[in-house]
Amino acid sequence: MVIDQSTLRGTLHVNEPLSRHTSWRVGGVAARYYQPADIEDLALFIGQLPEGEPVYWVGLGSNLLVRDGGFAGTVICSSGVLNNIHYLQDDVVEVEAGVACPKVARQTAKQGLQGAEFLSGIPGTMGGALAMNAGAFGGETWEIIQSVKTVDQKGNLQERTPDDYKISYRHVLGPENEWFVSAKLKLQQGNSEQSLQKIKQLLAKRGSSQPTQQPNAGSVFKNPEGDYAARLIEEAGLKGCCIGGACVSDKHANFIVNTGTATASDIESLINKVANEVKLQHQVELKTEVRIVGQADTGQGGLNE
Repeated sequence: MVIDQSTLRGTLHVNEPLSRHTSWRVGGVAARYYQPADIEDLALFIGQLPEGEPVYWVGLGSNLLVRDGGFAGTVICSSGVLNNIHYLQDDVVEVEAGVACPKVARQTAKQGLQGAEFLSGIPGTMGGALAMNAGAFGGETWEIIQSVKTVDQKGNLQERTPDDYKISYRHVLGPENEWFVSAKLKLQQGNSEQSLQKIKQLLAKRGSSQPTQQPNAGSVFKNPEGDYAARLIEEAGLKGCCIGGACVSDKHANFIVNTGTATASDIESLINKVANEVKLQHQVELKTEVRIVGQADTGQGGLNE
């Protein structure tokens, strides 16, 4: 694949270790890894990719397991680069895909806007939150979305509304081969001090109930309807269960932590063991919330987000 880098302002890396860019600190290399300068540069880069090129987006690398064989395609990193927040109207805020969700919560609260406080509990970027309708503390991302801007595989930018998507619990289905680059949030006027205090309380709750001091990727499994994955895993006696350096957290059973020596294979094996044991004991089939991409051995293939 030939990329004309003279026209680009971002940074292209070849064979970039994805363990540097995922919150589990595991994973093989990406054949190509691009950090765009801005949305326009991103569109120009994507427009140069050959048709059918596997593309995956990484923000803060949470909610993601990259297999040890890596990703034989192009990974685009939005974190730290697509990082702008624009206040458009009294209660409408445009947020680029690379902005960390907790930052959105804090910055909008400081502006006296309310409705985004729950984002403080999502350990990822707005792009990832949009892709999976991420939620925390009873709130969900798409509840506050007025519109989104996307880029397609030819580098074309366009604006879409929630009506263009089928949105459900931790799932968003929309036009193929389009990716989120920004979103307009519809919030409400509020009290800055009250919102910041609420965020502080939510973060304290998260810190007391989740293993935030160890490498993890957030909740591993979706909650089955009318129940909690953590409850089922704990009742199956799996808290503290380990494979290699990967362990089910003693603090929260729906978290798997890297104790320091885990491989992606260890983590995936533990995910499968937990799911199989819960199905055996509770007759409930847990579905992963974490995205698993790449190949275990060859690094061939991958998934688009």
